[in-house]
Amino acid sequence: MRRGDRRLIAITALLVTGSALTRFVSSGRVAPFVVSALALAGLAALVGRSVDGLGDRLGSGATGVLQSALGNIPELLFGFFALRKGLVTVVQAALVGSVLANVLLVLGVAVIVGGARNGTQRFAAEGPRITVLLLLLSVAILLVPTVTAHLHTPAASHEQALSNTASVVLLLVFALAVPMSLRRAGPAGGEDAGFATAVEGPPWPLGLAIGLLAGASVGAAFVSDWFVTALTPALSAMHISEAFAGLVIVAIAGNAVENVVGIQLAARNRMDYALSVTLQSPVQVALAVAPVLVLLSPVIGGATLSLVFPPLLVVALAITAVVAVVVVFDGESTWLEGVCLVGLYVVVATAFWWG
Repeated sequence: MRRGDRRLIAITALLVTGSALTRFVSSGRVAPFVVSALALAGLAALVGRSVDGLGDRLGSGATGVLQSALGNIPELLFGFFALRKGLVTVVQAALVGSVLANVLLVLGVAVIVGGARNGTQRFAAEGPRITVLLLLLSVAILLVPTVTAHLHTPAASHEQALSNTASVVLLLVFALAVPMSLRRAGPAGGEDAGFATAVEGPPWPLGLAIGLLAGASVGAAFVSDWFVTALTPALSAMHISEAFAGLVIVAIAGNAVENVVGIQLAARNRMDYALSVTLQSPVQVALAVAPVLVLLSPVIGGATLSLVFPPLLVVALAITAVVAVVVVFDGESTWLEGVCLVGLYVVVATAFWWG
């Protein structure tokens, strides 16, 4: 195990302990929120690294399947607990924010760093094209319930039924996309060898990877609950809107930190792998996490989630999907494209500062 992995485990353990202490010991309204957010980010990173540790043994194709199934556990758990507290606005903003944080912020920084160090970077465009087309399709499906509601069509009175239908279709597309991900995996000594070179270090023992993944998942369940409990008092104390908290703070804490590896890969001029790591997560959120929350929300108690989102969230999501298609379709990237992505993210995030 690399020194960086040991450091990540130690820091995450300290943050989870600190989150527990601030949750059960009087420490004001802001400290529990901040510490829990940091702990959730650490656990998200640890889940991702544990899946990568399994991938060292199972290969890139199986790793992609595991990432699809397990990579967004912290976000999914946060959504469950937030809906039980009735925080629908936060959940909707966090789902959209997860896509924006990865496609605009993380990918943008990766392209800037990679372009600044290596000049124009070229990559095999077929894989990223399929990924962004899946993202574009999922966003288009998510748009339909919102548009029907705001245009007051006859379907508007059947909001939940339409959302459930769209969710089932999204999950079906997700299930059909998994075998394609397996077929796109390279043979031994090909893609796997390149990935092993990009993510340096000896393979993890299988038992260690599984044990850490299980421990991080259990920890994420507790910390997500503490984080949601601390959310409302902290937002009131810091005068932050629920929409901004979900779009930026929750999204980054639950997802973007895990994909810092995408920035490292871009810096090493491995843009194919950087795009794969960075774009898979938002596709999983749109195709799997959002529909699962919609279908399970009526049975978990609290608020019921539908796919009728506030118009500004939907517009931001649609713009992001289109921009992602434009960036990857030509098979090359420059640092200026990264600047544009990050700039768009800053403006969108600012638009939600006031709610």
